[in-house]
Amino acid sequence: MKLLFDQNISYKVAVNLTSFFEDCKQVKELALENKTDREIWQYAKNNGFTIVTFDADFHELATIFGHPPKIIWLRTGNINTTELISTFKQFSLKIKSFISDPEFANLACLEISK
Repeated sequence: MKLLFDQNISYKVAVNLTSFFEDCKQVKELALENKTDREIWQYAKNNGFTIVTFDADFHELATIFGHPPKIIWLRTGNINTTELISTFKQFSLKIKSFISDPEFANLACLEISK
């Protein structure tokens, strides 16, 4: 599973989740930090990433264009990096199912809230 973390999510989250998910990248690592949401969307689609974001804009793109890429929309409010890592670990099975289980093939967006 490949997760692409939006620029508002610390690179520390991606680094700390590599044991839970195959490939975690933050947009800055891929020289995407100043790109538009649409450009990030296209990169994720072309490279098999699921986008992780706090931003509703990606949810809107999924509504307009469908998927791939799939979107994990974090609706947790302001939480620190440690809490966010913990949230991902807590929801890791649900996230993996959302991305790869055929039962969820038609779903474009997974909302995670606490």
